[in-house]
Amino acid sequence: MNLTVHEILVSQFSRSLEALKSVLQKGHAYADHKKIDFTVLLQTRLVPDQFPLSRQIQIASDSAKMAAAKLAGITPPVFEDKEQTYDEFVARIDKTIAFLRTIKPEQFSDFEKRTITFSFRPGGHFEGRAYLVQHAIPNFYFHMTTAYDILRASGVEIGKADYLGNQDWKVD
Repeated sequence: MNLTVHEILVSQFSRSLEALKSVLQKGHAYADHKKIDFTVLLQTRLVPDQFPLSRQIQIASDSAKMAAAKLAGITPPVFEDKEQTYDEFVARIDKTIAFLRTIKPEQFSDFEKRTITFSFRPGGHFEGRAYLVQHAIPNFYFHMTTAYDILRASGVEIGKADYLGNQDWKVD
């Protein structure tokens, strides 16, 4: 059986967003233990000209919902980017996952024929397959990885297994 767009954008992105919630929870517990306001972590950057953790989370969320919506030919929900607290960021991730899970596999049936445009690139576009493999997947994981890296560089004890999240290991 072939890997489907639904499996990538709905199943795997949802799994990765669940892992993001888990590393955020560890970051929250770390901040509590160290008596650091969690908003300090949310404003942490790896380098001065890079977005902080808060924006990395928002962009990962947006990337997941936009990719799925664009390739399914539907309108994604709009989130206002007003999150300030741990609970608000967890709620945003939950809303993103809930939206992804509303999309049915058949909605991706013509994804390769879709023309994907962006307001920041007037006149330019992607065809569906190129958008999926050259932009949607790498962009989502770039922001997921950066969020993880900010927490790890801040001292939160997380590792590769935390980034990967729950996996369907089979036991022989």
